Amino acid sequence: METTRLSTKGQVILPKDIRDARAWRPGMKFTVEETGDGIMLRPAARFPESDLAEVAGCLRSRTRPKTPAQMSAAIGREVRRRRDRGRY
Repeated sequence: METTRLSTKGQVILPKDIRDARAWRPGMKFTVEETGDGIMLRPAARFPESDLAEVAGCLRSRTRPKTPAQMSAAIGREVRRRRDRGRY
């Protein structure tokens, strides 16, 4: 177990082998959580949380959308194909 110190600026230096093992680089953001035994340090999420309504439709498709009848037919074909292979 390695030890480190808290600087007068409130900074803690993580040992190099730990930073290398986890691929933590300078400028990386972390969340700090207080636990019963001490603190937990985790890399912050790369993207903010969002729900489907916020991101739906953000990717464009060059093909025409399928009709419900076309989707039902495709599902039926796949079910028959899997059944023929003995999957269902």
